[in-house]
Amino acid sequence: MGDKPGPPEDVYAELERLPENVVGEIIDGELYVSPRPRIVHGRASGRLFKRLMPFDEEPGQEGPGGWVILFEPELHLLRDVLVPDIAGWRRERMPELPDVVGVERAPDWVCEVLSPSTEKLDRARKMAVYAREGVKNLWLVDPRIQTLEVYRLENGRWLLLGTHSANDKVQVEPFEALPIDLSGLWAR
Repeated sequence: MGDKPGPPEDVYAELERLPENVVGEIIDGELYVSPRPRIVHGRASGRLFKRLMPFDEEPGQEGPGGWVILFEPELHLLRDVLVPDIAGWRRERMPELPDVVGVERAPDWVCEVLSPSTEKLDRARKMAVYAREGVKNLWLVDPRIQTLEVYRLENGRWLLLGTHSANDKVQVEPFEALPIDLSGLWAR
């Protein structure tokens, strides 16, 4: 797990014992347990994942390709264990999928879909870990107020590039090659 040891064994053992109806993450040696996402959260993340699949195509297939996109991967980043809603690695950084539970290579892009129970953790603690690990792009999606916030890491800090809402059609980094119709994320 990187240059430093992984999470403390007792905390990781607690994480492994959690029931399937919760999501567990370890940040700075502390275990955070969140309920499974609500339906609107799951639907928004699932629909966004589907819209990003052309970037995950093999070379020569339809779509721009060039990425490995994973749904709720477990990331082992030094002593932290995070589970973003969606994460992506440029293919040149992950030419082959590792056959592991926890990916130790930081993604190039992450997306957190905000919920009332996780927003504070996502915005504060997890964004700080992603910045520390050099994740280049971050999206925060809020299905309650129907927004997409797009961030880029510059000089170790998150720069908000824009906030898009409701029915916007966007072409935003790092996936600007294809437009994304945000209205499809919120449809019920």
